Amino acid sequence: MDPRLNIIDKRLEKVKRIIAVSGGKGGIGKSITASALAMSLAKQNFKVGLLDLDFCGPSGHVILGIEDVYPVEEKGLIPPVVSGISFMSIIYFTGANPAPLRGSEVSNAIIELLAITQWHELDFLIIDMPPGIGDPAMDTIRLVKRVEFLVVTTRSRVALSVMKKELQVLQELGKPVVGVLENMKTGENTAVKDEAAMMGVPFLGSVDFDLDLENALGDMDRLWSSNFAGQLKQLMAPINTNTLI
Repeated sequence: MDPRLNIIDKRLEKVKRIIAVSGGKGGIGKSITASALAMSLAKQNFKVGLLDLDFCGPSGHVILGIEDVYPVEEKGLIPPVVSGISFMSIIYFTGANPAPLRGSEVSNAIIELLAITQWHELDFLIIDMPPGIGDPAMDTIRLVKRVEFLVVTTRSRVALSVMKKELQVLQELGKPVVGVLENMKTGENTAVKDEAAMMGVPFLGSVDFDLDLENALGDMDRLWSSNFAGQLKQLMAPINTNTLI
């Protein structure tokens, strides 16, 4: 047995709640949702970690403007803390270079990252997941035993179709789904709410399409002041009581 597997549980034992922000398709705003959620919780004085597991397109550091800070080696790696967020990502190993990992290499990289990262005491660890239910998602489910899923989607038929498949897999595996969040809403439409109801999972609400959001990326103050962050904070407010409606 890989000795690192036992270490992962110890690394996460002081984390009260682990929420994986997931979504079946790319381009639906999963990463910015994870980043803004971590920022919102940190602004409310929670102890927060953000783990970017999207090896193909890590972007948490770009969204939050995290640069020129690095983990500290001390019986593993202690993530740098930026504006109250303990941040860990594959970029600390690859820099600006791509990480073309395949098959067992992906699993090995996830195991290594989880085993060496010292999170210490956290109220929340937010995980930015890669799109879909592939090897990285299945490895996360296997390795992070207390993980819960927040599923992000748009009302696109394609996105909704993939979301349903993801929810089916999570339900079959018995993994808790805190809810479905609709992103980039334009106009009145209940498609996402209806699909969530059919799947038997909570619908958390909708975040409107924000034309100015792109200009706020890389600047935490501007991101915090954006309509996107404001709506997300309201929709996710029940998380502060350690339960989601």
